Amino acid sequence: MTLVVFIASLLGAMAIGVPVAFALMFCGVMLMWFMGMFNTQIIAQNMIAGADTFTLLAIPFFILAGELMNAGGLSKRIIDFAIACVGHIRGGLGIVAIMAAVIMASISGSAAADTAALAAILIPMMAKAGYNVPRSAGLIAAGGVIAPVIPPSMAFIVFGVAANVSITQLFMAGIAPGLMMATALIITWLIVVRKDKVEALPRTPMKERLRVTGRALWALGMPVIILGGIKAGVVTPTEAAVVAAAYALFVGMVIYRELKPSELSGVILRAAKTTSVVMFLVCAALVSAWLITAANIPAEITGFIEPLIDRPTLLMFAIMLLVLIVGTALDLTPTILILTPVLMPIVKQAGIDPVYFGVLFIMNTCIGLLTPPVGVVLNVVSGVGRVPLGKVTVGVAPFLVAQIVVLVILILFPDLVLVPARWLR
Repeated sequence: MTLVVFIASLLGAMAIGVPVAFALMFCGVMLMWFMGMFNTQIIAQNMIAGADTFTLLAIPFFILAGELMNAGGLSKRIIDFAIACVGHIRGGLGIVAIMAAVIMASISGSAAADTAALAAILIPMMAKAGYNVPRSAGLIAAGGVIAPVIPPSMAFIVFGVAANVSITQLFMAGIAPGLMMATALIITWLIVVRKDKVEALPRTPMKERLRVTGRALWALGMPVIILGGIKAGVVTPTEAAVVAAAYALFVGMVIYRELKPSELSGVILRAAKTTSVVMFLVCAALVSAWLITAANIPAEITGFIEPLIDRPTLLMFAIMLLVLIVGTALDLTPTILILTPVLMPIVKQAGIDPVYFGVLFIMNTCIGLLTPPVGVVLNVVSGVGRVPLGKVTVGVAPFLVAQIVVLVILILFPDLVLVPARWLR
C-alpha cells in the first residue's frame, strides 16, 4: 500500500502542475502521514543533510565552467578545430557536430549548454550547405545528450551521491559508452545523408589547419587536465570542477580575451540560477529517498519482479524499459533522484555491478532528453536553431534509434562497459 501512496501522491502532484521538487516533498509528507510518523523535523533535517555534501560542490563549479566556456570563446574554437579537421568530407558538418559534441562533453557535462552552443553555430552553416535542416537539428540534439555520459558529468555526480557509488569510477566507466554513442551517431548520419545534395566545405590548407589547432589548444587542453587529474589521483571530481572553472575563466579572459569583466556577473548569475534548481531538487529528493527506505518500498517492488532477480539481463531490460518510459515525461535530474533509491536495492540484490548499472541508467535518462513530450534538448535545439519542434522530433528519429541500439548492445554485453572501466581505473 505504501507503494500506491508513493506513486499516487507523486504523479498526482505533478499532474496538477506542482514543480518536481515540491512534488517530491509532498510525496514524502504523504508517506510520513500514511505511516503515522509525520514530523516536520524529518523534512528539514534531510534537506539540510542533502545539501551538506562535499561531493555536490562539483555541480556549481562544472555549471560555471560550462557557462565560462561558452562566453569565453572555448566552444567556438572547438568547433573551428573540428571543421578544419573533417569539414571537407561529404557530410562532414555532421561529423563536425559529433566531434565537437564529444570534446565539449569532456569539459562541461551539460547537455543543454553544449547543444545550445552547437546549434547556434552549426545549424545556419548546415542549412547554407544544403543539409536537411530538421535532420541536422536532430543530429545536434542527439550529439548533445552525449554530454552527461562522458566525464565530467553532473548526472554521474547526482547519481553517485544518491546511490552511494564512486563518482570517479562512474566517470571512468562512462568514457567507452560515450564514444560508442558518438560512433553510432556518425555511422547513422553517413547513412541518412547519402541522398542529400550537399556541398562539402573546401579542404582547409595545412597552414590554416595548424593555425586553427594552435588557437584551439587551450580549449582542447581542458579535458586533458580534468580527466588526467582525476585518473592520476591528483584531484577528486569536486576539485577537478574547481580547476575547470578557474581554467575556463583564465583562458576566456586572459588568452582569448572574449570574456569581458563586465560580462562576468551575468555568467555567474546564470550559473547560480541553474545550480539553485539542481540543488533544490537534490535536497527535496533526499527527503523522499529516506522515506522510501523507511517505508520499505524497494522490498515491495522486489516482490513484483522476483522472478527476474536471478536473470540479470532480463532484469536490466525491464528496468531500462521503465526508465525509458519515465524519461519521456521527466527531465534528467528528477528521473535520477526519483528512481535511484527505488532501483538500487534491487540492482544490488540481483548482483549487478552498481557502476555498470549507473552508466546505463544515465545513458537511458539522456535518451529521454530526446523524446517528447518533455524532450528538453529537443526544445533547446528548436529554440536556438529556430526549427519547429515537430520537425526536430522527426529529424532526431534515426539518431534516437541508434542510441537505443547502443543501449541494447551494452545490456547484452556488459564487458563493453566493465572492461574499459577496470583498465581506466
